[in-house]
Amino acid sequence: MDDGLLTTSTIDRDSFRDAMSRFAAAVHLVTTDGPAGQRGLTVSSACSVSDSPATLLVCLNMSSPENDRFEANGNFAVNLVAAADEPVARAFAGEGRLAPQERFATAEWDTLQTGAPVLTSALASFDCRLIEASVVATHRVLIGEVVAVRTNPRAASLVYLDRAYRHL
Repeated sequence: MDDGLLTTSTIDRDSFRDAMSRFAAAVHLVTTDGPAGQRGLTVSSACSVSDSPATLLVCLNMSSPENDRFEANGNFAVNLVAAADEPVARAFAGEGRLAPQERFATAEWDTLQTGAPVLTSALASFDCRLIEASVVATHRVLIGEVVAVRTNPRAASLVYLDRAYRHL
């Protein structure tokens, strides 16, 4: 009987990715800057770990060597993207194949405490000092202590569901 159930011995990458595409996830721009250089990318894999002390977790694919800059700089900002900034999220996701400096030119940025770029139009920005990094399978998991936070007026959020951007 085929009930759609996959066991651990039969779970393949495509089945897992298809199941994960059904998760609605907030869209974030994760950024860093420092001695190793500036870097930013669009992610849906960010979440809170604790509120005391305020701590966030972000997962970055290790297939890009530029992502090593996050650990080398020792900081990152998690910027919650508003629906109006969907073009910025698309640019940082690699659409249009823009060079890094061209991606940052698609929006306005400033900094809070760590020097990581903060999107001025983000619904919320969390400026983090890296406290732990570890490799899990294909991703580097970064844990950061939030050292500064900024919120903007409430607006529609950008979410990712069924391999498409949606406004909520």
